Amino acid sequence: MKQQWIMTKKRIAPLALAGLALAALVPGCAKKTPPAQAEQVVKIGVVGEELVSAWNKAAESLTGQGIKVELVNFSDYAVPNRALADGEIDLNAFQHDAFLQAEIANHGYQIGALGNTVLFFLGVYSSKIKSLEELKDGDTVVIMNDATNGGRALKVLEAAGVFTVDPSKGNLPTVGDITANPKNIKVVEVDAAQTFRTLEDPQVAAAVVNSTFVIDAGGVPLRDAIYIKPIDPVSDKPYINLVVGRTADKDNEVYKKVIASFQTDPVAQVIDRDLQGAVPAW
Repeated sequence: MKQQWIMTKKRIAPLALAGLALAALVPGCAKKTPPAQAEQVVKIGVVGEELVSAWNKAAESLTGQGIKVELVNFSDYAVPNRALADGEIDLNAFQHDAFLQAEIANHGYQIGALGNTVLFFLGVYSSKIKSLEELKDGDTVVIMNDATNGGRALKVLEAAGVFTVDPSKGNLPTVGDITANPKNIKVVEVDAAQTFRTLEDPQVAAAVVNSTFVIDAGGVPLRDAIYIKPIDPVSDKPYINLVVGRTADKDNEVYKKVIASFQTDPVAQVIDRDLQGAVPAW
């Protein structure tokens, strides 16, 4: 009887081992290695090249968080908000608040500011004169044809002493609001992207140009402008550039991380080094 018990025990042991081996082959029985988590791509619309190096710096800190920034470059200001509203991109970073509010009012976009980036200087440029004091009677000066940038350009020319505008119009005066023009300066409005190119026109004495297009043309705003309006923390607040997203995404945690990655000292150092036409504004 004792011998039979021992033999039975010997048979059970190999069967138990075989059962364990079989369990390892049955789906759900073996311990699985979780799949690697894919990176989440966040598409950010920009205009021109001026903020590319700053965003590239910001993206470095996101690689370990499973987030990849992909910049989508547009050639003018008319497209990025529509692309954002249509879901073609996730965020955009090219406009100040005055422009954004005009876009929302004009098109009904369900978008809004999620964070600040930079404040660009707005300067006056010329290939013909060294100072705005050299403007002659009847000279032509070019500004942008959209209401917000055009209004800001008129205020820059007013600050430089070229003419005065109706103070009741605030930050959005139009050419028709010029109240005193001692040199009878002719103001011509063109698309913002064309302003820098008009300096080649022999009839254009000077142009007010967004830093974006100066930098894209290989210029340096602080070096090349014949006049740059000093920054005023109050009057220039509407012109701080923004990261903009869809209203439905205002609490998106991934987008908050993307914006936080931009608002850092290393990115500020890149802005100071590369742009020379803007200051960090967060």
